[in-house]
Amino acid sequence: MLKLILQRLAMALFTLLTVCVLVFSITEALPGDVCTAYLGRDAQGTRLENCRQARNLDQPALQRFADWGTGVLQGSLGTSLKRDKPINDLVATRMRNTAVLALGAAVIGIPLAIFLGVIAALRRDRPADVLISGGSIFAMTIPEFVTATVLVLIFSIQLQWFPAVTTVRHNAPVSELLPNIVLPMITLALVMMAHILRMVRSAMIDVMASDFVQMARLKGVPFWRIVCLHALPSAMLPTINIIALTVAWLLGGAVIIEQVFNYPGIGTLMIRAIYDRDLPLVQAIALILATVYVLCNLLADLSSLALNPRLRTAR
Repeated sequence: MLKLILQRLAMALFTLLTVCVLVFSITEALPGDVCTAYLGRDAQGTRLENCRQARNLDQPALQRFADWGTGVLQGSLGTSLKRDKPINDLVATRMRNTAVLALGAAVIGIPLAIFLGVIAALRRDRPADVLISGGSIFAMTIPEFVTATVLVLIFSIQLQWFPAVTTVRHNAPVSELLPNIVLPMITLALVMMAHILRMVRSAMIDVMASDFVQMARLKGVPFWRIVCLHALPSAMLPTINIIALTVAWLLGGAVIIEQVFNYPGIGTLMIRAIYDRDLPLVQAIALILATVYVLCNLLADLSSLALNPRLRTAR
């Protein structure tokens, strides 16, 4: 098992290194830079040259990559060229805001998805299964911004229960953010539930038809004991990766949802950084999101190793 863990860790580090190279290369290939975006029509001649010199944009790409990579290894993501502030300070509160939103959606969506997936599997091809499965397919096919718009129309405009957009500043206390996250949280929970629910249902159907479950039934083990203590843990093994990817997607900033609700999260900041051609900020956010995905996948792999005896004894 130790060998497998080391292999997963090595793969995670290699993935992050590859992401660093790709992120820097892709952002360097983007047309223009912060100086051309800032100066506009005046982006020429001495003014453009002075602007690039002041921001070290006149340095060779390899030199800037080496400086950026050294800073990342030291825990510094650099300085925003547009805002002239440390990127660590800019992304800290934005990541907190996204984490609050993602945590709320996960706390609601994951347990409910597992519960509905189990019910759908146990009532296969019956009205409950048809209703739950149909609803999940509908939620998967409808674009997120449509779901968000419908929720705003019902709960903000007609019922006036929740605000339609977030109006608090990005560094507001969490207590001020909470009233503004209800609708985006519900939107994210509906989207994530659909994918997890389908996987739980499929895995649960396979497990309930397996030999060890049939043997437990023949031995007279109570039905719900079989479901909760034997079938569900086995069904969760293939579902762990889906949950990890979903959580990574949430923490990575659901950009569309944040834009619709004007939520001050990491996704909104990245869109603004791309618009401003603030490449160090774009690179930093892309690296953060990639790290989130890698860590969530690594956690899912380690959880599978811990829960699956066959993987623990593999050589």
